[in-house]
Amino acid sequence: MNNPNINPGQTIGILGGGQLGKMMALSAKEMGYRIAVLDPAPYGPCAQVADQHIQASFDDRKAVLQLAEVSDVITYEFENVDLTLAEELEAKGKLPQGANALRITQDRIEEKRAMEEAGVPVAPYRVVQHPEELDHVVEELGFPCVIKTTRGGYDGKGQLKLSSSQDLEQGRAFVNVHPFCVVEAWLPFDQEVSVVMTRGGDGELELFPVPENEHEHHILKRSIVPARISETLLEKAQNAARYIADHLQFIGTFAVEMFVVGEEIYVNEMAPRPHNSGHFTIEGCNVSQFDQHIRAICGLPLLKINRPYASVMTNLLGDEVNKVIQEKRYFQDAHVHLYGKDKVTEKRKMGHITVLGTSLDEALEKAEVFNFSEVLINQKG
Repeated sequence: MNNPNINPGQTIGILGGGQLGKMMALSAKEMGYRIAVLDPAPYGPCAQVADQHIQASFDDRKAVLQLAEVSDVITYEFENVDLTLAEELEAKGKLPQGANALRITQDRIEEKRAMEEAGVPVAPYRVVQHPEELDHVVEELGFPCVIKTTRGGYDGKGQLKLSSSQDLEQGRAFVNVHPFCVVEAWLPFDQEVSVVMTRGGDGELELFPVPENEHEHHILKRSIVPARISETLLEKAQNAARYIADHLQFIGTFAVEMFVVGEEIYVNEMAPRPHNSGHFTIEGCNVSQFDQHIRAICGLPLLKINRPYASVMTNLLGDEVNKVIQEKRYFQDAHVHLYGKDKVTEKRKMGHITVLGTSLDEALEKAEVFNFSEVLINQKG
């Protein structure tokens, strides 16, 4: 589709009302745009800053078409968008991101095939449809390995690790409940990194600095920028991202998660939207992943990315947000983002904190001073 030319004063519609939508909206408002959001929650993060809020389910066709009616362009902040409705929006010329990247990233089998077609390395994998196929597949891949559902998995959900033959019975039960699973060889990775990038409608591509990502219980806890990897690995990661961008021809901000194994890079997952590991860009770069995304979907030229600072971004999960709000030092010496979610639940992403440094050592030292786990332990004790 032709990328629209959307000018300040016009309305950007957002499918999804979470923190990514909120940060998109804040970037858009700084550029003079109006915001409409479709979200079933009565007062979600994005609705708090939007000019219009359509409260309805994401698969409500009438509501989606209403969003299209009041918006000059539409974007989505997550993958759980009805594909048929996304295709309809694309046909109307309202969805520059397009439905293709959404279709691919909604299904792990399609995602793996797209990675292979792009020519990037992935972990050995097999597709399993029936429980009785699992033993043979595991024999081929070896232990440990991991079974993943084809749809709906994020932050470690929809996965089961098989460490030995004793886990096969549980694995068969998993496949019985979730037909069409992907079974992947377990990679003994040294680090996890991601490449967040933005592609414009004219094919222009801008890559953000590569973060090194640390996870707790499959949820991103901390992103360190720049990643502590060799120049060779950095080049391999960036090249893999470029291959994917060339293959998918998406518009907007897009993220690729990768494993580092020795001196090799393996692509793990893709996200067709701004990404948690890119939050450091708000303060750590001259232009954020959200700014670039808005520019791309509105047909504006992308900005060249500069990184004047090293950064450490830490997610606030669950009731950490209530502990941090009492610590004035966070607000004095760091950049605190609280998403405004109505309910605090365990491991839910409630906000993030970014510290900057003129060097990575300085940023890491600041982050150690702001040791959130230690603060929580001390306050619970």
